[in-house]
Amino acid sequence: MIALSLAEIAAIVGGQQHDIPDPGRTADGPVVIDSREVRPGSLFAALPGDNVDGHDFAERAVAAGAAAVLAARPVGVPAIVVDDVVAALGTLARAVVERLDATVVALTGSAGKTSTKDLIAQLLERLGPTIGPPGNFNNEIGLPLTALRADEDTRHLVLEMGARGIGHIRYLAELTPPRIGLVLNVGTAHIGEFGGREQIAQAKGELVEVLPSAEEGGVAVLNADDPLVRAMSSRTKARVVLFGEAADADIRAEDVRLTATGQPAFTLHTPTGCGDVTMRLYGEHHVSNALAAAAVAHELGMPAQEIATALSGAGQLSRWRMEVTERADGVTIVNDAYNANPESMRAALRALAAMGQAATAKGGRTWAVLGQMAELGDDALAEHDAVGRLAVRLNVSKLVAVGGREAAWLQMGAYNEGSWGEESVHVSDVQAAVDLLRSELRPGDVVLLKASRSAGLERVAQALLAGDGEGAR
Repeated sequence: MIALSLAEIAAIVGGQQHDIPDPGRTADGPVVIDSREVRPGSLFAALPGDNVDGHDFAERAVAAGAAAVLAARPVGVPAIVVDDVVAALGTLARAVVERLDATVVALTGSAGKTSTKDLIAQLLERLGPTIGPPGNFNNEIGLPLTALRADEDTRHLVLEMGARGIGHIRYLAELTPPRIGLVLNVGTAHIGEFGGREQIAQAKGELVEVLPSAEEGGVAVLNADDPLVRAMSSRTKARVVLFGEAADADIRAEDVRLTATGQPAFTLHTPTGCGDVTMRLYGEHHVSNALAAAAVAHELGMPAQEIATALSGAGQLSRWRMEVTERADGVTIVNDAYNANPESMRAALRALAAMGQAATAKGGRTWAVLGQMAELGDDALAEHDAVGRLAVRLNVSKLVAVGGREAAWLQMGAYNEGSWGEESVHVSDVQAAVDLLRSELRPGDVVLLKASRSAGLERVAQALLAGDGEGAR
């Protein structure tokens, strides 16, 4: 964070100083919500958690070097006391961003946000110091924490924005006003909470509504291949830049294909030139993510060939998102277990099918180990059934549905599509899946793990990579 005295912070957030012997002391370390992450000069924000209250760790945070605690009540150590710690974090973030000489880039969408912000951050780092979210810090806590990592040297601040309802993205965008706003897609993630894709589009489009006008430098980067996103061009005063495979896209991909190992390749076209891209990431869905990142980089002055080179070299920064590891015995584990919705589930299955082509030619098999997709409301049965059917249509060798009712619907879809016998199986929990896979996997097999975060399928990956997975690369 940029250096601020405790007195300045208290004035910004409207807080009261308690037990602060030196109000002039500077807080210039990271702002954190976990006392284990405190560094000298940190500001520790005491938040209530599911199982613990951050206020109980205030003394430990100060002992570790925190300059003060941002708290909702006095805690017996130097503290700035406010009515609402989360709201104060947002207020502080806005004040810090206003002092920066940095371009703020914000993105939203139903799928692909985290992978795309990782790509954007890697491209923009070539143009100057860039801050992006660690993981999926995309809510009213994570977004301010990301913004507060910026300092006087930061040239680009990349922010991911999620939404659970109308007004959420507008609130986040007002905390850290972006100059460039990017909307990836409108899918069915959280459709049970929103009620329909049109309502999701209404929420996602709040980002382009708050952008500066074209005359003030505002840029709305929109997916030309998604009709609901393309239509957002009428909701913004900013200049509109389209990306996609559509012929009229400003930033577009041609000759899209997958390598033998399932990595996307294409020719990138921009208004100033073109370049060939072969990505290190897996799955054709990353083409759209790459084009979105390319559009942002192009707007900030990066030449087309440099964009193509950077995209070809970019890796996956966030864990458990198409994280590919080959075990010493030749089994490949694809850990995409961080989260899931119908769109991302279909994309992951297609990536598995592409990756499995080379494996099956050598006697290996493809395994789809899938679990619940949460928050789908009345569409849950139909969407899980459809994913099970798709696994069969893509000729996935084995489907393992893990969990309760939703997993049973996955297996039912596969069964109704014609997957009988041992091609698909429903197991009750993570341990049952681990036991099955340990007994059945053989060299050359490719295993995809994907479900909503609550299913915990990353534990299957961890178990499969332990022990006999030593030496994995």
